[in-house]
Amino acid sequence: MSDVARAAGVSVMTVSNVLNDRPRVGAATRERVLAVVAELGYEIDLTARRLRTGRTGTVALVVPRFDHQYYAELAALLATAFAENGHHLVVEQSNASRENELAAVSPARLRFYDGIVLSAVGLTAEDVTHLRGEVPLVLLGEQDLPEVVDHVMMANAEGARLATEHLLERGSRRIAVLGGARVGDVAGGIGPQRTAGWRAAHRARGLEPPEELVAPVSDHGSGGARGATTELFRRYPDVDAVFAVTDQLAVGALAALHDLGRRVPEEVRVIGFDNLDLLAQVPPGLSTVDPSNAWIVEQTVELLERRIADPAAPAVLRESPVRVVARGSTD
Repeated sequence: MSDVARAAGVSVMTVSNVLNDRPRVGAATRERVLAVVAELGYEIDLTARRLRTGRTGTVALVVPRFDHQYYAELAALLATAFAENGHHLVVEQSNASRENELAAVSPARLRFYDGIVLSAVGLTAEDVTHLRGEVPLVLLGEQDLPEVVDHVMMANAEGARLATEHLLERGSRRIAVLGGARVGDVAGGIGPQRTAGWRAAHRARGLEPPEELVAPVSDHGSGGARGATTELFRRYPDVDAVFAVTDQLAVGALAALHDLGRRVPEEVRVIGFDNLDLLAQVPPGLSTVDPSNAWIVEQTVELLERRIADPAAPAVLRESPVRVVARGSTD
């Protein structure tokens, strides 16, 4: 670092600020330092840094899939927010596997990170209990887990209730839930909670939720949703609305409805959940539930930085506010 500072004509502290992506360095100085870093081939020795300071300057985000647009947008927001606090973000993929999630928080992996944000799908309640105090950790996800680790959750059932209520208010009565969970299903993740919200909205109006219109999807990509929607309308052509439990599934539903010649929203209304940026721009514009990603990111960064600074702080559970964003697919 001293070599870089001499070659760039700046202080060692300035080099440190640049390498840690702190915002207190001017653009021209930052470019000069980075050019010297590239020229000299300087690399940060994370092991040496940890031995010297007890910190690596790096935190990890572990998500189920890289190819899900929601996690891509979340990672981008978190990377920016952590950088403002002097932390680099590394992203790992778990493939929604309990074994991979446990590996991501194993002692061998922890020497590389100051803390971990884990979007938990496979972890059990017993797993989480054992993680208490082992590592600065914030859980993201929908599972009902012991409140022994900091946890930032979406209001899944409430968001789904609002989405279904939005469709009911517009006159829809045969509302399918795409990616939902049937009564008795033991599947984890978002399906059961968002289906519970769909049921609650019907019952609040004195309606019996049409359980035959719960359409599980084995492949949560848009391709799986396209096939599931086609099969749904083959069996129940009177469906007049689709609540897709994610925006990505809603894309598949819209594609299938186009294939079937069903007009949106004139014949079938469609609403999703996630408020992905891209889908606001694609005609007719997807109505969706906004889970308040900026709020989720703010809370996640705050809790992880707090946990890094004070490992003994009491665990916190926070649930995001949600709202419906109405666009052309329902209006």
